Amino acid sequence: MKRFPLIPLLCLLCALCACTKSEEMSMEELEERSAEGVEELLAKTQTKPWRGEAFVSGKLGGSWNSSMIKDPKSFNHLIAERDAETNAIVRSLTDYLIDYDVVRREWKAKCASSRIVVNEADQTLDVIYTLREDLYWSYYGSDRRIRVTSDDVIFWYNEIEGDENFQSSAYNGQFLTMEDGSEERITIQKIDERRFRFHFPRIVADPLLSTNRDFGPRHVYEPAKKEGGVQGVLDLFSVASDPKLIPSMGEWFLIEYVPSQRLVFKRNPHYWEKAETAGSAGLSIPYLEENIVQILPDQNTQYLVFKQGKLETYTARPEDLNELVSKENAAYTVFNAEGSLGAGLWSFNQNPQNSDTPQYEWFTQKEFRQAMSCLLNRGRINAQVYRGLAEPKLDLFPPPNPYYNPDIVLEYQYNPPRALELLESIGFTRDRRGVLLDEKKRRVEFDLSFTADNTITADIAAIIVDELGKMGIKVNIRATDFQKLVEQLSSSYDWQSIMIGLGSFLFPTQGSNVWPSSGNLHLWHPLQEKAATDWEARIDYLYNEGSYTIDREKARGMWDEYQRLILEQCPVIYLMRSRSFWAVQNRWDFSNVYYDNLNGAETRHIFLRE
Repeated sequence: MKRFPLIPLLCLLCALCACTKSEEMSMEELEERSAEGVEELLAKTQTKPWRGEAFVSGKLGGSWNSSMIKDPKSFNHLIAERDAETNAIVRSLTDYLIDYDVVRREWKAKCASSRIVVNEADQTLDVIYTLREDLYWSYYGSDRRIRVTSDDVIFWYNEIEGDENFQSSAYNGQFLTMEDGSEERITIQKIDERRFRFHFPRIVADPLLSTNRDFGPRHVYEPAKKEGGVQGVLDLFSVASDPKLIPSMGEWFLIEYVPSQRLVFKRNPHYWEKAETAGSAGLSIPYLEENIVQILPDQNTQYLVFKQGKLETYTARPEDLNELVSKENAAYTVFNAEGSLGAGLWSFNQNPQNSDTPQYEWFTQKEFRQAMSCLLNRGRINAQVYRGLAEPKLDLFPPPNPYYNPDIVLEYQYNPPRALELLESIGFTRDRRGVLLDEKKRRVEFDLSFTADNTITADIAAIIVDELGKMGIKVNIRATDFQKLVEQLSSSYDWQSIMIGLGSFLFPTQGSNVWPSSGNLHLWHPLQEKAATDWEARIDYLYNEGSYTIDREKARGMWDEYQRLILEQCPVIYLMRSRSFWAVQNRWDFSNVYYDNLNGAETRHIFLRE
């Protein structure tokens, strides 16, 4: 189940706001007051997780008003990999081959059905996909429809994701490490117009995860590549283009874009997914006629517009909740969900490009990173930032992950005396003024960067600055534009420490571009030709072997060691799993509306009340 397109996620990246300064109570008093308020607050909201219920009949009609914070950079399918706003738009026009049902813990067909064939004789594996018959690239206001075929998927896999010049985030995932250490590519082969085969040169544990994808229309992108190469592809569907000329195989057509104001989507009546219940059978999902996406620059504005009834939903920040749930005879309903599966994280740059800096010397010592984890006061963050509505994320895998182990938790929790011991063990000392110095008598000082788009991270950053200041460490806050942050992470590498979010991992092999040392989003030191440290080499080995081990019990031992090693080395330090609250205007029928920490907000089958 997927969230309605273009409703912002609460914490795609840890967000930015100002710390509450009015608290004069002790931490114990803060936590006690927060705990008392949580139960009262929850009583004023509704709990409605999706647990596999069938959707009821709806009716066609209605205009949905949603929002996004920034203008998209493009409407291009490839650029969508690198820009969140572009991605939100493109995902409305495309669809994945299959989907994972997190409640039933099984894959289900979307654009295609799948079949796994294990070849025991040569220890290889094939995944055969069969596309639906009723898939089309359609154009708004036109009878023109082009059938989606195997050629679309094969072209995208080979010529876009598989062309190194495009620097697609999916490129690394096309290669497997063989038993002799060499690399071989997962190949794709056409069977007929609707069927194609992914061939794995060795047996892997989760082949559907590796092969599931969305893709762009070959009939548009192939001529662009032939005529203009990489730049020809990137130039397609710029924000200056007529959006009505963008073909859709998804739920929506994009028909209008007014910069800094809005985007307008119209439902795609040719979309393959149909309502199955009596009374609406045969209608394509969604029931809505249009989605008007307002471009609103910050969450304060979004909240105001929601309260005016001009947005259908609002994902509440902690500071909004008291007002939101206390309003009598409100025109909206507030739903709550348990703590998120993922969490923002704090990481330190270990890229040798910066080896001439003192920060590099500090950050590459595990004792320093462990000490920073011991200075992260999650209890204070929960009380002051989240009003008691969160809990620390002390594990690596979330509970739905098949290899989650509740006994594997972070050892380095808030403990300033232990932090000092760890720092002293690598030559750090505090002078008579309490300033922390390294073994070369240099003051410990570094930057903390985060995106400036949202409202929660500045609270967290301010607490980190204060807590580390007590240890004599100076932290400089750097609130940065999201695109600038992406450039720093992916090309310039000129950051020091960062707070960001990478989502959660329902499968251990998710994050193939994050956890292996060769990954282009191996946050602290990406694109390593050879693992820079022994522990990263071990992570690579465990990730690789776990990926190919079918025996669950044997694999469990590998993934247990993998989790323990990452939590011991602290290359990333997770923050908080926050409970989330989501308000919806009452003009909508809630029969098909669900909200939980597994699926997020389910509104794809929403319809107007009678």
